[in-house]
Parts: sequence; C-alpha cells; structure tokens
Amino acid sequence: MNAASALVAIDQGTTSSRAIAFDLAGKPVATAQRELPQSYPAPGWVEHDPERIRDDAIDVTREVIGEAEALGYHVETIGLTNQRETTVVWERASGRPIHPAIVWQDRRTADACAELREAGHEGWVARHTGLRLDPYFSGTKLAWILDRIPGAREAAGRGELAFGTIDSWLLWCLTGGRVHATDATNASRTLLYDIGEGEWRGELLELLRVPAAVLPEVRDSAGDFGETRADLFGRPIPVRGIAGDQQAATFGQAAFEPGGMKFTYGTGAFALLNTGSERLTSQHGLLTTVAWQLGGKRTYALEGSIFVAGASVQWLRDGLGIISDAAETEALARSADSTGGVVLVPAFVGLGGIHWDPGARAALLGMTRDTGRAEIARAALEAVAYQSRELIDAMRADGAPRPRRLRVDGGFTRNAWAMQFLADMLDLEIVRPPVTETTALGAAMLAGLGAGLFADLPEVAALWRHDRAWTPAMEPGVREGLYAGWQRAVARVLPN
Repeated sequence: MNAASALVAIDQGTTSSRAIAFDLAGKPVATAQRELPQSYPAPGWVEHDPERIRDDAIDVTREVIGEAEALGYHVETIGLTNQRETTVVWERASGRPIHPAIVWQDRRTADACAELREAGHEGWVARHTGLRLDPYFSGTKLAWILDRIPGAREAAGRGELAFGTIDSWLLWCLTGGRVHATDATNASRTLLYDIGEGEWRGELLELLRVPAAVLPEVRDSAGDFGETRADLFGRPIPVRGIAGDQQAATFGQAAFEPGGMKFTYGTGAFALLNTGSERLTSQHGLLTTVAWQLGGKRTYALEGSIFVAGASVQWLRDGLGIISDAAETEALARSADSTGGVVLVPAFVGLGGIHWDPGARAALLGMTRDTGRAEIARAALEAVAYQSRELIDAMRADGAPRPRRLRVDGGFTRNAWAMQFLADMLDLEIVRPPVTETTALGAAMLAGLGAGLFADLPEVAALWRHDRAWTPAMEPGVREGLYAGWQRAVARVLPN
C-alpha cells in the first residue's frame, strides 16, 4: 500500500459543498468548501439549485485534489456523501434539471402524505420501507415534480427523465452521464425501496405514482460506481463509495457492531444505532433504515431525526441578526446563568424526532422584558440537547440498550458549552473524535474499502481516535426540571 495514497470525499450538505482529502490513517490533508444558498419560495418550501451544487462540488474537488497532489499524495479514489432525501429530476439527454432540487426540509407534500395516511397506507409502507408517510422523504417530492412540470410525467414514463438524490445527481455529472446509480442507504430514504428485499418495490411505486424508468440502479455502499470524466480532474478517478450523510457519519465513527451509536450535529441532528442484521420496528417515532450495504448484505439501524439543530444558530445569525458568527453562541451561553425560563422550540419546518408533525411551528416562549441576546442564544443551544434526549429516551423505550457513551460529530460539536449541556441532559459521557467531519471521513473510508485500500471493517475501525470527552455534572433534579419545561413548551406548539 502506497503511504502517499489519498482518498477524497465529496460531502454535499444542506448548507455547503465541501471536499476533503484524507490520508490512509484518516487524517485530513486538504479541504475546500463553498457555502450553498437556500431559497424559500413559499412557506415551508426549501429549494437548492442543482447546477450550483454540481459546479461547487466539482470546484472544491478539483481544488482539494490539486492541494493533495502538491503535498505529494496520489488520489486513489473518490467517495460521495450527501444530504439524503433532497430530490432532483433531470433530462437524460441534456443533463438539465427540470426543477430546482426540493430539499429534505421541504414540507410542500404534507397534504399528500396526510391523504395517504388517512387512506390507511402508513402501516404497510412502514413495514416495507422502515419510514413514515412524511414529506421529509423523497418519493412524494418526486411525484410532486412530475405532476407540476408540464409533460414531465409522460417523459418520465418514456424513460427520458432521471430521478436521484444528490449522490445520484453528482455521480451522473461526474461520470458524464455514464452511471445512473445510488447506494442502498440513499435508496432506503425514498419511500420507494423495500429495505427487507433490497429492491425498488412495484406497489410502492404505484402508491406514489412513480414510473420505474426514472429510478437509479441500487448498489453496495462500497464498490464500483464508475470513473470521473477525464477532463474534470486531469485524469479519470474511480468513484468507489457512496452513502447518505448520516450513514456515512456512522461509518466514520466506526459504529460497526450492533449497539454502536453516533449522533451527528449539523443543520439537523441525527442519531443512528446499529442493529446489525435485525430490523427493529420502533413504536416511539423512530425510523428503521439501512446503515450500509457491503457485499450484498445490509446492516440496519434505528434512526432518530431532528430537523433543526445548527439551523437554529443560522436563524440567530441570518433571521434575527443577534450574532454575526456561529462561534459567538458559546460565549453568549456562558455569560447567562440560565435562559431565565426562555425555551425555543425550533419547529421551523415542523417537528421530526418522536413527533412527526409537519404542522408544528416554531415558538420562543417564556420571554420577559429582561430577555436578551444571551438568553435566546442559550435557549437555541439547549433545544438541541432536549431534542436529543427525546430520541435517546425513545430508543430505550423501543428496547435498545442504553449506550455507555455517545460518539458525536458535526460542526455543532465544536461548541464546548453545548456539548457539556448535552452530556448533562442525556446523563451520558459525550465523546468527540479529532475529525469532527466524520461524514466526509466515512465516505472516504467506504471508497477506500471499495477500492481495496482497506481489507475489512476491523482495519477501518482501528483508525478511530478519541479527542475530547464531556461527563455529566448536573444534579438530577435540575436536569428533570429543565426537561419538563421543554416538554411543556413542545405541547404548546403541537396542534390539538
């Protein structure tokens, strides 16, 4: 194995597109990033420009490859990871998207999902997909595009259009349209994929009115996804790994054994618990999903989803203008002894987690004339921990073992105050690795595995390192009192 080999991950997220080059020990050696603007054309709608995503992803990858090679590395392979349920439909002949990308946070199909639930379909859909009938997932977004763009449904039926989540879109672009594929983790988030059988299911396609001709081929998470166009990076480079962002982060955290768990804190926040070959069915609002597929065998996970985590901090900056940089929230939180009873329920796009209520709306409760920037900033950080507590409690109620420690990652984990409050609220040790962008690391490791640079999962697991830990220090009575206040606040925003 060449010590100078490097792996490049393209990490296309909700608010940015980045590329990171890693050496074979999992150490970042080069990185580049572009912020991705979001548009909100109507209440509850969130869109991205797919061509901007494509161009930014290519630019940051080109930049990182150049930096890595200038340092003496040879880029062996590329891995892709992505915001999962975000939906793109494009013309096969021209590669032109027919509509802006509909982002995972978008709620425009809430009524369509409600109609399907009222018709009694949710239980059957959940048994086959592990998901709920919620606008979060891709299938109803795809149907919406096909219904709203003139001639799209007919063109889709003729095989002239292609659908994909962002991984499929980028793979198509990188390979010059030669490969229209996805991996099992992304397929499992569409409401169209039977996670037990490992295939697109005809009855699901019929229910959501999706023509099979638009769908990508589903492959292992580590394997052959073709090569990039030679003109993009100076030579063809194999693409050997793909996984949705939360599954990639779970892989990057080396949670390979049943019971292994991670919590990623980014724009949203997501907990995944490895359940091995067993598909646990939640009775408390959690999802069953594919953690990864290797050698044709699927590993499953129980997942809890928080729609708004770091996005609350963005709201403080861009919506309220009370901070100019996310890092300011740590000092503000430390400057306040408490929130003074202020609670933020960040249901800007409804509530996920254990509630699954697209009709819920955000509320900032408990303010007095003394409430200031510090109290509001602290309330935004505390809300992330309260929502995390909801998910951990739900996993325990579903019979999952309580973890002894929780591995965390994502940009939000750089806030040490927030991590201490998380440890206090969960009554768990919180452990952060030195590479907090484990989503990109997981994609790189999958690509390395697919390219044969790693022999097996134990070799990948041996690379995981511990950087910093936080231990609980809050009195139980204080913890439960604060959490009870959160529960009262949530009850206020949920429709009766």
